Amino acid sequence: MSEVGALIFDMDGTIVDNMRFHDDAWEIWHREQGLPFQRDGFFKATAGKANAEILGGYYPDADAETILRLSETKEELYRANYRPHVAALAGLLDLMGRAEAQGLPMAVASAAPPANIDVVLDTLGIRRRFATIVSPSQGFRGKPHPDMFLAAAERMGVPPVNCLVYEDAPLGVEAARRAGMRAVALLTMLDAADFAGFDNVIACARDFAGLDGLPALRAR
Repeated sequence: MSEVGALIFDMDGTIVDNMRFHDDAWEIWHREQGLPFQRDGFFKATAGKANAEILGGYYPDADAETILRLSETKEELYRANYRPHVAALAGLLDLMGRAEAQGLPMAVASAAPPANIDVVLDTLGIRRRFATIVSPSQGFRGKPHPDMFLAAAERMGVPPVNCLVYEDAPLGVEAARRAGMRAVALLTMLDAADFAGFDNVIACARDFAGLDGLPALRAR
């Protein structure tokens, strides 16, 4: 097995346990738009996609300005409700400290819009600890496309095979698989059984504290 040379973190549901706040906002948004909402299946179907990709399925003829306005309506609901609750997932900061001590670069690859990334990374005070932050706002496709993970690897100067991805969603794990990267599944929303079909998943845990020693982090 190739050594781990860099860590790539999804954000929502991985760095922080916030996906239920997103679901709450999406449920309100759907109701206000007069659209049906199936909460149980929505996460698996959409987590990791860019908002434009999600909303385009509802409004295929809408222009970019309309899609942006619809997206921001949902995100304002989410940020207002989640901002007082921002907290790092258990064990995250310890893992980051271990990676830094061993000279491993770290990146964030998230489908979240910039304002949402700001809320999490700046509230936690960890932005400067990442070598790069990649999101669809920079022109990349959302997950399951591998674009963001490959861009993060390129920016860090680490081959994809040596990158380890931390994800909470099947679309994100699939994006890692397409990028040729191993993944650790964080079970903040789903169970280990939901990731059983992925041959690139090397571990599953409820949080980072449950991943002590998995994998052994070694500098390149």
